[in-house]
Amino acid sequence: MKTIVKIAAAAGLIALGACNNQTAAENKADNIEAASENVADNLDEMADNASTDAAEDALDNQAAATREAGENAAEAVREGNSAH
Repeated sequence: MKTIVKIAAAAGLIALGACNNQTAAENKADNIEAASENVADNLDEMADNASTDAAEDALDNQAAATREAGENAAEAVREGNSAH
């Protein structure tokens, strides 16, 4: 749940700074990707500092899943599907 909150917060902040000629859907997709990448990067940092190999592996897996979920959600937005 914390991951979703972080993604939503980052997407909101990124949306404030997005001033270009892209469509609203493309901006939203880019924001989703950027936010999920930020969360995944944080998970990677946590994995680097993990005290056990099992914890490191779990965090690495969570980072990969977060990236994939962000990419899938962004693609759904680009294709015009709802990504809730």
